[in-house]
Amino acid sequence: MLLDKQANVNAKGGFYGTALQAASAYGHRKVVQMLLDKRVDINAQGGKYGNALQAALYRGDDMVAQILLDRGADVNAHGGFYGTALQAASAGGNEKMAQMLLDRGSAVNTQGGFYGNALQAASRLGHDMVVQLLLDRGAVRGANVIAHEGGGYRNALLAAPADGHEKGGADAARSGGRYQSPRRRRWRCPWS
Repeated sequence: MLLDKQANVNAKGGFYGTALQAASAYGHRKVVQMLLDKRVDINAQGGKYGNALQAALYRGDDMVAQILLDRGADVNAHGGFYGTALQAASAGGNEKMAQMLLDRGSAVNTQGGFYGNALQAASRLGHDMVVQLLLDRGAVRGANVIAHEGGGYRNALLAAPADGHEKGGADAARSGGRYQSPRRRRWRCPWS
């Protein structure tokens, strides 16, 4: 009804930033299709998740994410809580979508967002299969994992022990960030 009354499909504001992000976050496929048919800006930035693709991946809605990708969503767009679509999929432990994003050219080592990068997000949240996928696809290893700048954790190895996830192959002697060494395992609120 709103579209029939010429509502601006690209209006911005609020928690989700755009109507497309809100529809994508809740998996409303028909609404997503209607908005796309009205030539909504598929890569519009704003809101908590940054863009519609990240919003869909946050909720783990593979169907909406696939629709957005097929209609030209930018797999390397930056912004929002997760920073990138790959980081959102990694944080959610969605190996299938992480694989799809990588196959479509998502940059595996892009920095940004709360966790810093996709490898740190998967490590921090204990998604071992996604961690392995990212490492297999060229995520930084060894000392390079430690060299990360930004995000809530200085590196993937230090992020993993925060919740008791002890797999990893980086040099444990290095330190930095919220968790100064891999031995420091007491969880701290990420917002403190």
